Amino acid sequence: MRLGVIDIGSNTVHLLVVDAHRGGQPQPAASVRVPLRLVELLDADGALDAAGERALTSCVLDMRQQADALGVHDLAAFATSALRDATNGEAVLRRVGEATGVSIGVLPGEEEARLTFLAVRRWFGWSAGRLLALDIGGGSLEIGAGMHEDPEVVASLPLGASRLTRDWLAPSDPPKRSELSELRRYVRSQIAPIVGTIYPLGEHTRAVATSKTFRSLARIAGAESYSRGPYTRRVLRRDDLVEVTAKVCRMSVEERAALPGVSASRAAQLVAGAVVADEALDLFAIDEVEICPWALREGVILRRLDWLTSS
Repeated sequence: MRLGVIDIGSNTVHLLVVDAHRGGQPQPAASVRVPLRLVELLDADGALDAAGERALTSCVLDMRQQADALGVHDLAAFATSALRDATNGEAVLRRVGEATGVSIGVLPGEEEARLTFLAVRRWFGWSAGRLLALDIGGGSLEIGAGMHEDPEVVASLPLGASRLTRDWLAPSDPPKRSELSELRRYVRSQIAPIVGTIYPLGEHTRAVATSKTFRSLARIAGAESYSRGPYTRRVLRRDDLVEVTAKVCRMSVEERAALPGVSASRAAQLVAGAVVADEALDLFAIDEVEICPWALREGVILRRLDWLTSS
């Protein structure tokens, strides 16, 4: 069957369409991204403004029409951190749903971490052993750890690259050393308590990273281009990440945008994302992470496929 999912993230609204059947690997049929940057459209009270709601409505309607044209059998839509935390998020999504005919659910942070972990587990399989999965989004950092498809420990922290850029890094370009020091202290204070909950599980067999931020950092550090396809092994080593983080923190936005694997739309938030990645690998004592091509959207599709085929 042909399945579709609309992911309303903090940075991007993404339609992913796959052809799938029970027991088979979902095969991508179409992918459409629109960089709405909803997390930057929240006002001082944490509400999405009217212009942001109109842009979101238009985007979802267009994606629904594209899904219809592609013959999508089942279309699911969900919103993550930006609208999950927006003071008017539920009301906005209700109005967008009424205007577009698409029912949109709000994905809780821990469920986001669980579904991302599910995608990582299915990609690497049981031979990967005990997994530790990290995902840096626009609004939050998701962490999952465990031996099974359902992680034993999950956490969703307010450490997304866009959120931190907005809240902690002033317009100065490149950021000031004092800003970076304060940001590092905050990030460590958020992650450190989670380390204590994962440590009793035992040492992880494999550490895995998903998300555009980790992919960009790995590419800067020398990983193969993503034009080589999803089956090319890509890793980000801790020593390389330290060097990359120091490098991007000294660069202007224009210089970062010229780096391999970095889009102009993501260059501004790369510093904050690098700091989160750097501190996470340090606190979890990770020497390297392997980059997984599957993440939250694939996890949602896999869970949906399991439900549809079992019923």
